[in-house]
Amino acid sequence: MAGGVTEVNSVGGLLSNALGAFELCFNGRPTAAACAPGRVNLIGEHTDYNEGFVFPMALPMVTVVAGRKSPDGVCRVLTTAEQDETKVEFSLPTADNPLKPGKPSWANYVKGVVANFKGDLVPFEAIITSSVPIGGGVSSSASLEVAVYTFLEQLTNTTTELKEKALACQKAEHDFPGMPCGIMDQFISTMGKDGNALLIDCRSMESKLVPLSDPNVVILVINSNVKHELTGSEYPTRRRQCYEAADALGKKSLREATLEELEANKDKLEPEIYKRAHHVIGEIQRTQEAATALQAGDYTKFGKLMLQSHVSLRDDYEVSCSELDELVDAAMEVDGVYGSRMTGGGFGGCTVTLLKKEAVSKAVEHVKAKYSGTPTFYVAQASDGAKPLDLKL
Repeated sequence: MAGGVTEVNSVGGLLSNALGAFELCFNGRPTAAACAPGRVNLIGEHTDYNEGFVFPMALPMVTVVAGRKSPDGVCRVLTTAEQDETKVEFSLPTADNPLKPGKPSWANYVKGVVANFKGDLVPFEAIITSSVPIGGGVSSSASLEVAVYTFLEQLTNTTTELKEKALACQKAEHDFPGMPCGIMDQFISTMGKDGNALLIDCRSMESKLVPLSDPNVVILVINSNVKHELTGSEYPTRRRQCYEAADALGKKSLREATLEELEANKDKLEPEIYKRAHHVIGEIQRTQEAATALQAGDYTKFGKLMLQSHVSLRDDYEVSCSELDELVDAAMEVDGVYGSRMTGGGFGGCTVTLLKKEAVSKAVEHVKAKYSGTPTFYVAQASDGAKPLDLKL
């Protein structure tokens, strides 16, 4: 592996850590365990809540949840992925005493899943470990939600249809952390397949696997290590602006609008609303073209579409930042790089770069030299979605 690239802790390593921590905290061994991945979105940003297309892949970085039934009716959850307030206790929800959001904030993702679980709940004790960077724009939240849900399936011998499971985890994020996310993150964490990206139609909720397994081409995820809090005003504001634009165009969503229709109605829209709609409508089109290009092995075209996406996110949607722009600009200066863009909600987090495998070392060294901060590099393969883990070690 190229120097400077971070080695991701394996699922087995994370599970081993979880078993050790569980023994210390709960004086015993778990009876059930599961993992779910983070994701990187190759292209199709801020399109999911506009009924558009997204094109993510599951990452080898995962969240592991291991635990057992609680002996006394109280749920106890410990995380090793946070620095402060690492343990929480709560009772199972009832009609008279529903679960409510609160502190610590990470526990809201767990509580949200418990409140939206489709099976018969039992009180539990659990440990959470993760290799998914928190606040990095690679969906540590959905990874946690889907891992908790899959763990609860194992613990209660319940099976939920994958789409229903993803939607339950999405509702968990809406209800408890109060984050009005689209469906992409929970879908890819649930449905990812090794060696494939997943083109998701956020209107029909249908998906299509697209091979991403060429050994000569890799995905480089670069964490700017600038963290963002998306539950601030920026995300809901942009969502509202998109709905305003669709309404002004007489459309149910921006998925139904064309760039020609947008231009014809430009005078009806405030300049900022026009820019937001221009990004979304263009990005939906770019994402479909990118999936076709990847299917055909046309990495040059795919890379150009990635860069166009970044420029649009920077200038029209205004969710990039100077650090992300630096990372993209530096990557694009390296021979063998096809394309690069910010990924995730924005305002920090990660970039995603498609490049020749032989160019990884050169890209890492060049970006390190040009970037004003301290980046972290991950070479990522398209990986599997959520799965139960075998505890017979």
